[in-house]
Amino acid sequence: MQPVIRLALALCLLAGSLSAKEAAVLNEHLSAFEPFIGRTWSGEFADSTPENPKIDVMTIERALNGQAVRIRHSINHGDYGGESMLFYDKESDAIVYYYFTTAGFMTKGVTRIEDGKMISLEDVIGNENGITKVESIGEEVEPGVWRSSSRYLKDGEWVPGHSIDYRETPDAEVRFR
Repeated sequence: MQPVIRLALALCLLAGSLSAKEAAVLNEHLSAFEPFIGRTWSGEFADSTPENPKIDVMTIERALNGQAVRIRHSINHGDYGGESMLFYDKESDAIVYYYFTTAGFMTKGVTRIEDGKMISLEDVIGNENGITKVESIGEEVEPGVWRSSSRYLKDGEWVPGHSIDYRETPDAEVRFR
């Protein structure tokens, strides 16, 4: 093999290995999300019934060359769903996110990590039900079980929101209509 061809092959292999290493990098400020990246989870809402089941499916992935985390979810195969992009904002020294929904509204929030819990507070923009803020807490309640619970500021009063226990479900799919 000619030296130029060998050099070209070596450079291609090196570039390929660098790309693979870069693909695994996640912004250090987003490291709390690392255990969830590339996994799919599903959970049943606490108020779900056999007559009216409410199942949420969620996927979490690395985005934007590791500078963001993308979370997509859908309830009951697309009855409702949304997509979030989380990133570290240097100016505010916080994890900031935007959440866009199939219901036509969006939120902008901040997440902080405290004592192993992910605590989020978001401003709701364009909700037709009078909800203007959402506070949520995510935490591992037992090995392999992640609980998400929330409350809403609706018409000026904090009211209970949802509670869901998620378990990893590799064969589940986020679906939008």
